[in-house]
Amino acid sequence: MDGWTEAAGRGAYGGADMTPYEDGQLLTIGAFARASRLSPKALRLYDELGLLPPAQVDPHSGYRHYAPAQLERARLVAWLRRLGMPLARIREVCELAPAAAAGAVAAYWAQVEADTEARRDLAAFLVDQLKRKDTDMTSPRTPRTPLTMRCAALTDRGLVRPANQDAAYAGPRLLAVADGYGPRGGPAATAAIDALKGLEHQDLTSEDLLGALEGAARRAHRAAPSADEATGSTLTALLRSGSRLALLHIGDSRAYVLRDSGLFRITHDHSLVQSLIDEGRLTPEEAPAHPQRALLLRSLDADTEFTPDVQLLEARPGERYLLCTDGLTGVLPTETIQDVLTAADTPDQAVRELIRLAHEAGAPDNVACVVAEMTAA
Repeated sequence: MDGWTEAAGRGAYGGADMTPYEDGQLLTIGAFARASRLSPKALRLYDELGLLPPAQVDPHSGYRHYAPAQLERARLVAWLRRLGMPLARIREVCELAPAAAAGAVAAYWAQVEADTEARRDLAAFLVDQLKRKDTDMTSPRTPRTPLTMRCAALTDRGLVRPANQDAAYAGPRLLAVADGYGPRGGPAATAAIDALKGLEHQDLTSEDLLGALEGAARRAHRAAPSADEATGSTLTALLRSGSRLALLHIGDSRAYVLRDSGLFRITHDHSLVQSLIDEGRLTPEEAPAHPQRALLLRSLDADTEFTPDVQLLEARPGERYLLCTDGLTGVLPTETIQDVLTAADTPDQAVRELIRLAHEAGAPDNVACVVAEMTAA
């Protein structure tokens, strides 16, 4: 008997909850639903998940009956669902004694507040980005500030891996990182970036950027090794024309932008663990320990469909952009990355400091990062 059911059986949280029922009297699913404020449909789901099984199931009719002592657990489940807690985590909380459960709920809510803060930052980024586009549309005659990029790229084998399968590139108009995997992961990552380098020398307008970048990446995908080699690569790239930036992303490498209002992540991981987090079946704290944390749902791989994320951004002087593989984000928190990007005098200093800190954190994976600063021409 778990802590909550046991407490309920002793009449905790107000014995008045049990007064309408005689001792030992079972409740129909309808009566239990009304008393617990859970729908019969939800009760059936929680039964299937083993979260709230009925006290008795009629062997002939299949009707579910519940004990009054289960009301306390049922109401806790209802409250936790109202908080938005995933069912897997609710099951864990329900198995704890009340004091430990209180700590678990407090920890969960702290994470919710942190996630809300991150979404607030993303909303601020999107609002700013849309305002920039609106200004361009309503004031087409206002010339944009000419920009140039100061940039640096650096890769590192790390402290554990026998070879470096990451690749990075930083040029006047193109930034890219790629994280290879499989027996030919290194060449796959290098080939992915090499497929884009020709874009540096093309006279592209801002309207051409996305199509040109996606076309080059598609050619890299077609050239990916055959599926039986289990080899592929991620690819995250920015291509610039004036103040416009085309972003292409596939896999779990990342892109960030540092603005006056903070550091914003502008890519979304195409990984199994990220999909589980999105579905509420996994928490961000659980993701690093998940046994399939390295499994990608999208990549430059002959065995997967070419489905990158693409978007067009408007850059401004003073902004700094970071592209990096998961060897960096897997060991450094966002706050540390932001501090480095803010404090570094130059992009070169920034990439060297980020890799140094990755080494201090153990560097269990290859690391690649590119930092670019937008400056007025």
